[in-house]
Amino acid sequence: MTLLMAFCDYTGNCLKDVVSAPRPSCPPVRRIIATKDEEENAMEYGLPSSHTLNTVCLSGYLLHYVLSYSQSDDIFVKLAGISLLIVFVGSVALGRIYLGMHSVIDILGGLVLGLAILAFWLSASEHIDSFITSGQNVTSFWAGLSLLLLFAYPTPELPTPSFEFHAAFTGVVTGVQQTYSQFHHEGVPRLFVSELTILSFIGRMLVGIPTILVVKFCSKALAKWTLPVVSNTFGIPIKSTSYLPLLGESATAKSDDIKTSSYFQKFLFFSNQDFFDIDTGIRFLQYAGLAWSVVDLGPSLFSYLRL
Repeated sequence: MTLLMAFCDYTGNCLKDVVSAPRPSCPPVRRIIATKDEEENAMEYGLPSSHTLNTVCLSGYLLHYVLSYSQSDDIFVKLAGISLLIVFVGSVALGRIYLGMHSVIDILGGLVLGLAILAFWLSASEHIDSFITSGQNVTSFWAGLSLLLLFAYPTPELPTPSFEFHAAFTGVVTGVQQTYSQFHHEGVPRLFVSELTILSFIGRMLVGIPTILVVKFCSKALAKWTLPVVSNTFGIPIKSTSYLPLLGESATAKSDDIKTSSYFQKFLFFSNQDFFDIDTGIRFLQYAGLAWSVVDLGPSLFSYLRL
């Protein structure tokens, strides 16, 4: 499911920045924004609607999963599930139009793309799961694919936060997939089973949440310290738009002084770009570390503490 959502996120954001179709004009449309996250989302382009796309894929996959593993042949159960899915997707789609974030065309684009991705994923999911659970070349494959996706992302007509969201989500998926072979800790009681007592559940919360926050902070700090050193070692010119303000000022001051590229830059075809935003790498490693703490470190601590 994590891979499915990453695929939806990347495909949807890519199409947004390639098409560069603006959201409904405000005014005359009144856009309702209540949080800072919604303000950032409003800076993205509109077509296709990411909320509609992700809702179709997530709810459709969950329905398929429940119906497949419940092994229920009751036609009324299936109809009820499909009806709930339609109501849920319709509510999200109408809500985006009501908030002034999307037009009907944006919604239809997200709906069609979501159904196409869902159909493809349901047909290929068993092969993907078999590859990941085999553990053969999974680490090298996903690391290479992540770098390719980061560098192959299209440049929009105007800057948007879509690439930042994609970099964070790709980092999460990378962290999950790299530790998939250690994901199953058989000694840890699962949720909603009799072995997991209330005290154990509370203990998990008290241990797990601080652990995740600490790892997120430490992975970000480590990335901010190591990535500039590695980049300078290989002669890769870098800048920072938010995480390292001094680095951004330095890049601006030196932008007119760079006349030649190092051999390493030419080898990696970096010569067409003066500076690379190191915030992308920091964000990627930060969220990869966060995902690792959720799927591997946390359960390991639960096993050690017998929670």
